[in-house]
Amino acid sequence: MPTANRVPDDLQHLLPLTPAVFFILFALADGEKHGYAIMQSVSRISNDQFRMGPGTLYSTIQRLLDLDLIEETEGVGGQSDHEDRRRYYKLTRTGKAILAADISRMESVVRLARDKKLVPKTSE
Repeated sequence: MPTANRVPDDLQHLLPLTPAVFFILFALADGEKHGYAIMQSVSRISNDQFRMGPGTLYSTIQRLLDLDLIEETEGVGGQSDHEDRRRYYKLTRTGKAILAADISRMESVVRLARDKKLVPKTSE
């Protein structure tokens, strides 16, 4: 793995990521979002197979902030008063690296599953 995307040794214990952590990081991969938008994105990208309530969302967000995998941002410009009160989050470099490491792990598992004919090969 390139050093720019290397997961620090003190965060290796997080791999494989829990579903809540994975989907929050994945939801933030395409840009900053506030909490409700993260919940909506997680529901969409998981095809409604994974849902989390506000308690799980915000306790996981706090954990990710503490681990410096995400950071709070100012949000987008031109917000209404309601939107101005929202907290926006984005991935840090370390957050991107740990997400990439877990996706790479998943790709390896899928490759092995295809080799064992557990899932069909796709035409790429």
